[in-house]
Amino acid sequence: MSERSSDERDAVEAAEAATGTLRRELLTEKLASLRERTERARQRAKTLGVLFKSIASAVIGVVTIMMLLGEFDINLGPLIAGAGIVGVAIGFGSQALVGDLLSGIFMLIEDQYGVGDVIDAGDATGTVESVGLRTTRIRDVRGTLWHIPNGEIRRVGNMSQVWARAILDIDVAYDTDLDLAMETIKAVADGLWEEQLEEATIVEEPVISGVQNFGADAVTIRLSVRTEPAEQWSTGRVLRKRIKEAFDEAGIEIPFPQRTVWLRSEADQKDPVKKAGPGFQTGSRGGGTDDSE
Repeated sequence: MSERSSDERDAVEAAEAATGTLRRELLTEKLASLRERTERARQRAKTLGVLFKSIASAVIGVVTIMMLLGEFDINLGPLIAGAGIVGVAIGFGSQALVGDLLSGIFMLIEDQYGVGDVIDAGDATGTVESVGLRTTRIRDVRGTLWHIPNGEIRRVGNMSQVWARAILDIDVAYDTDLDLAMETIKAVADGLWEEQLEEATIVEEPVISGVQNFGADAVTIRLSVRTEPAEQWSTGRVLRKRIKEAFDEAGIEIPFPQRTVWLRSEADQKDPVKKAGPGFQTGSRGGGTDDSE
């Protein structure tokens, strides 16, 4: 009877533990989804705000000019007609400008990227600082600000939309216990997942892909971690530091290329006897003779 009661108690505890784990995972997933939607909405609002500000400034400028001309009793009819003719003429010669404007409109409608996103636009990769109907400004990691016409952006890789992934390839020595190494890496990644750091937020359980490659000096183990948008780089840096510390504690070696170098002095190069070693002698005519026993 007591054994049955103990088994039932163990089963209940196991069920409660499983339920708690499931609840934690569901809560983490819901919070991550909510953060993703909130952050995306904030970025989109910022992008549209910059765009509407530009449009409003242009409209206000045109209206102000027309009002000033009206105050000076200048007939606006001929000016408007002339502006229309000039506009048609300019339109025939500004197809690229029209293409830029259309590309900007479709980009905004489709929400391809926004202010604050990290994108690869082909010509430049970096953080989007502003988006207009004609151009997009991107600042790369070196601080260079790129002004790219929207019509020239043929493809866009958005590295900070919805979610991101950090891929770490960790090298270990060939004589390393691979199971121990993978367990150590997994423990470090799981620990960071549970912490939920503000700048290194992991949204799903980290995955050890296994042995990725046999290199010249090391065996490569791959770790895959899904993170909040644009946090894959900071997450990777935190993980590398902690994995190095955990490897040091576990006695796991991170190999590095080694090379044996033989140094020869200038005297060795000039003295053929010393260069050849003891036992080599030179004669007046033939080559050397070896008198060593």
